[in-house]
Formats: sequence, structure tokens, C-alpha cells
Amino acid sequence: MNKVSKPDTIQEKTAPDTIQYQKAFDLCIRKTRGNIKRLADEPKSAAWALDGNFFNHQEGFFEIGNWTSSFFTGMALQAWRETEDEYFLNQVLRLAPQYREKVFNRHLDTHHDLGFLYTLYSVALHKLTGDKQHREVGLRAAEVLAQRFNGKGGFIRAWGRLDEIISPFGTAGVQTDNMAIIDSLMNLPLLYWATSETGDNKYQDIATRHANTVLKYFIRTDDSLWHAYRFDIPTGKPVGPENFCGRGVDSYWARGAAWAIYGFALSYRHTRVQKYLDASLRLARKFITQLDAEVAPVWDFRLPANAAPVRDTSAAAVAVCGLQELSKHHVADFAILMAKNALLDRICSKDYLDSKDGCPGVLKSAYGDKPAFSSWGDYFLMEALARELELGDAFW
Repeated sequence: MNKVSKPDTIQEKTAPDTIQYQKAFDLCIRKTRGNIKRLADEPKSAAWALDGNFFNHQEGFFEIGNWTSSFFTGMALQAWRETEDEYFLNQVLRLAPQYREKVFNRHLDTHHDLGFLYTLYSVALHKLTGDKQHREVGLRAAEVLAQRFNGKGGFIRAWGRLDEIISPFGTAGVQTDNMAIIDSLMNLPLLYWATSETGDNKYQDIATRHANTVLKYFIRTDDSLWHAYRFDIPTGKPVGPENFCGRGVDSYWARGAAWAIYGFALSYRHTRVQKYLDASLRLARKFITQLDAEVAPVWDFRLPANAAPVRDTSAAAVAVCGLQELSKHHVADFAILMAKNALLDRICSKDYLDSKDGCPGVLKSAYGDKPAFSSWGDYFLMEALARELELGDAFW
């Protein structure tokens, strides 16, 4: 792969284009108008689709695997914040009974992505409206997430029902309840928020202990990352690395790297613990060296030479958000700022944006090993655009 390692190479390709960003943000608003109503009419996960029609995705709102519904509500709340059109808020509020039901009565059928689900719903609604019912639901979600913490190992179990010790999830025959995954760092802001709201340090203590475990076991000596890590449930002792989203155990999954860049930067935002900021910077610099002339990253940075170089623009969007967070803390150097601009310019180009009104999806090739659309790709694109256009901070 033709690596771009010099900042000057990226600088020659790009400069911030606020007109382009505004057009892309307006496109997100336009598609969100229809998408949020469809979600409210039929609550479901609507995660990804090859043709961009998320609503053909067959996974219900209450199914244990659902981690994506709130990417639509997060986009709708950004649209409401910017346009002040009550339509967006009213559609989001139609989902309130489902979000309450999920954590109060069906909490056993949840996993660690309660952070994705409730930060972009209940927490965001409470921050924007001050309504205490959303605070109550958000705090309940944080409590359910905290129940997944294994104190002996210092990690939050990613998957599996809370009333089962070991059960299969995902690939048939593979036990996955005894592990944490790199995506987990994006769920920690829910716990930090719960401590800030209640004054109970329990939530932040769990978040920082988990972040410390990820810092210790997930980052390789060359600053690439494992996707997952197994632990022995009874003793909490580490077992070894695992993979469920990258090409293989020893690979370097692009979106996982982006989750880690942003996740550690967010942990620094909430705690001011320097080692989290340092880790985010190291991972960001490593990520940048993996970009080739296309700029949008391949879905796994360790693909074999003969593998199709499928791009993952969702990894680019998440990485931009992480690089923006580093910039906010005044530690982003020239190379990081130029990479941020290059990545956002590239994914806002006509090559990667779908402007057709009949297609619910916005960002093409935003899944991973398939050139598909994803709800998370669209959400993080919109968040990155909002921050770049100074339209409002992220909800994390």
C-alpha cells in the first residue's frame, strides 16, 4: 500500500472547505427528516445496508444485538439544535417509551453499547431540554452498564445477558461473554456523565478502571490495536487477544483504531488523566501513517496484498471526531490537523456522499469489509461536520 507518512503530502491535497461541509451537513439534515420518522414509526436497529436502505435491516429495537438506533436520534437532535424545527424533537420523543422499557424492564437483553444508545438519546435530550425524565432513564442505563463490570479483572463485559455466565453470541460456537472490545471506550462517557449528575464516584471509577485495562492490554508495542481481549470471568485474569471485526486476531482494524483515538480523548475530557490523552495522541499518529493516496482508510490496515482494498469511511468519520477532540485540548500538531482536514474533505466528496433523496443513507462505503452504508457512519459524519462548522459540541 502506498503509505502517506509526510504531513506535506496531505497538505497538498486538502484545505478546510466550509462550503463543502455545510452542504454535507444540510444533506444529513434532509435525510434525517425522513429517517427519524421511519424509526419512530417502527423502532428497530436499522444498522447497515448495501443499498443504503437501513430500514430493511431485520433487527428489532429490543433485541440484544441492537446498538445502533440512537445514531438516528443523535442526528435528529443535532438537526433540531441547528434548525430549531420542533419536528425533529417531536419524532425523537415518540421513542421515549421504548428507551425506558429497554433499561427498566428488559435490561437483561442489553450489552455494553448502552453508552452508544443512551448518550445519544437520554443524555442528549437531558442536556438539550433539561427534562428530568430523560435524566432518570439515562442514569438507569448507566446503572445497568455498571452491572457488567468485572471487578477482579477491571473490565466491562462487552456481550451476553447479565443473568448468564457464558453464552454464545455472534459466530456460532464461539463464546464471547468473557471479553471486552475496543469499541467499549465510546460507552464510558455515559458512566462519566452519571458521576457528574449524581456525585457518586462509582460510575467514574468503573470507567477509569476499564480504560486502564484497555490501555494495558489492547495497545501493541507499535501502537496498533487488538480488537478484543478475553478474560477469565471467575478470576478476572487476562487470557489473550481476540477478534470479531477486523480481518483476524493479529490485524489492525481501522474503525477500532478510530474508536480508541476518540474514546481515550473523551476519557481525558472527563477525567483530565494525562495518560489517556497521551494514548490518544500515539494512536492518532499511528493511524495517520496508515493512510494511502486515497486518504479514506482501508477497513483493515493489515490486509493481504491480494485483498480488495475496501474503504471504511465510518472509520474516517470517527477518526475526524477524535482528531477534533485532540485539537480541542490543544495537543493536535500540524500533521494531525492536516489529516483531519484531508479525511473530512475526502468523505464529503461526491465519491462518498449519496445525495439521492430516495436513499436513507448518506455516507457510502461506511461499514467495514463490505462497501455498505452504516447508521454510525452517517452519525459520526454529521457530528464531525457540526464540530468543524462550530454548530455545537458533541453529546459525549
